[in-house]
Amino acid sequence: LGHSAFALTTTPSKKIAEFARRFRARIDAGQRFLALTHVRPDGDAYGCLLAMAHSLKKLGKEVVLWNEDGVADHYRFLPGSEWILSGAPPVGPFDARIVLDTASAERVGKISLASEAGSPIVNIDHHASNPGFGDLAYVEPTRGSCGEVLFDLLPLAKMPLPLEAAQCLFVAISTDTGSFQYPATTPATFRIAASLLEQGLDLAELSRFTYESHPPRRLLLLREVLQSVRFDSEDRIGYFWINAENYRRSGAKPEDSEGIIDHIRAIQPVVVAVLFEEIPEEGKIRISLRSKDARVDVNRVAGQFGGGGHTAAAGARIRGTREEVERRVLDAVRKALGSR
Repeated sequence: LGHSAFALTTTPSKKIAEFARRFRARIDAGQRFLALTHVRPDGDAYGCLLAMAHSLKKLGKEVVLWNEDGVADHYRFLPGSEWILSGAPPVGPFDARIVLDTASAERVGKISLASEAGSPIVNIDHHASNPGFGDLAYVEPTRGSCGEVLFDLLPLAKMPLPLEAAQCLFVAISTDTGSFQYPATTPATFRIAASLLEQGLDLAELSRFTYESHPPRRLLLLREVLQSVRFDSEDRIGYFWINAENYRRSGAKPEDSEGIIDHIRAIQPVVVAVLFEEIPEEGKIRISLRSKDARVDVNRVAGQFGGGGHTAAAGARIRGTREEVERRVLDAVRKALGSR
């Protein structure tokens, strides 16, 4: 993909043009890079991580990819997924640490992002709650996915976008826009997707791997959690819990919970869906929030608990008992509903 493909989507702002210039200068000045994304990665996170890796490798750079949770089975079809390491954080030195699709520095998990001489932190993201952490940051909350941000950025930085990277970006964009259904989807989103498809991507195959290749254990987990679904506020709130016993009985993994909340969000009267998940090893409860009304901003709800995300999708991790966390979160959601 070249500059003509970028021109189809938008006129670059001075902000991204300057970031692209500085980013490429950093890439040219170094040889070995670390690329990271948030814990419990989704399609956007994996897609951006791998697209960046393919681009850097095409330039002859060495790239180390690391994620605390490794690669979810469901995304092993992405080209280059075998490059993603887990376990002990990798050892430097690195000429830069590139953090993708991550709303806060803490979300990268058990790896330090402390300042290091000669190893700046590059922050590329689209979450409205991202404070712009790092030494070099570009956050574009008007984009529905970080994949769109990378599509904008790479040509401006005169970096290659080989076919493998195009595949990864298409999956990133498709998944984080809810298959082009969420409110953040714009005409530019479709133009970007079309530009990627024009490179020869097999849409049917990518869609099959992305949406129709879940393991049977995910269905068993869905059966488990649907039994715990509850409704509140005249059915405008739908919520449910996942715990270790649900995973044990179903044989599922935490990665298999991705997208299950959308089954609750899809119920007609539900405005906000809430997932509560117990994480015993952290002593916390993970919450995920989905809104289908632009007037109900779940990013603000998550922000009350130290989390963040987008207007329609956000999350947080909260300390407290099951009863306490459920009460506090539902109270906050009720207030958000009442203020719309």
